[in-house]
Amino acid sequence: MPRLKVGPATPDRMLDVEVALLRDLDVGELRARWQTLFRRRPPPHLPRHLLFRALAYRIQADRLGELDGESQRLLDRSESPETAGRRAVDRTADLRPGTVLGREWNGQMHQVSVLADGFAWNGKTYPSLSKVAFAITGTRWNGPKFFGLRDKPSKGAPPP
Repeated sequence: MPRLKVGPATPDRMLDVEVALLRDLDVGELRARWQTLFRRRPPPHLPRHLLFRALAYRIQADRLGELDGESQRLLDRSESPETAGRRAVDRTADLRPGTVLGREWNGQMHQVSVLADGFAWNGKTYPSLSKVAFAITGTRWNGPKFFGLRDKPSKGAPPP
């Protein structure tokens, strides 16, 4: 049987391992880790699962960077992560009836009109942009992403 060479852990792998090791710590050890990481005592009322989550986030943010401003504002305005997720997905609600979206696909330009109750393309009305994208391509797409309504770079970010 051939031997498998295992190289050094990559930075991403090391981050995964560090966060995974937090899972094995008890409350006292998590509190000690908090003291080391934040240079102050943790709030005494914080249960184990919240200590773990805050520590895991801080370790990842220190290595990978904080959330961008738009994401941070979205979370700050939300009552829960679930409502933040719904708000992030609900960008099509910003589209007003009469707006025309354009997308080139396979060398052909497709124009979709926003209606009060859906989207019109090629003489048919669809309930969502995802259904329109499916009709155009024959494959499942995230409609807002297909039409360029998602993942726009921030104003201060350099172009790719």
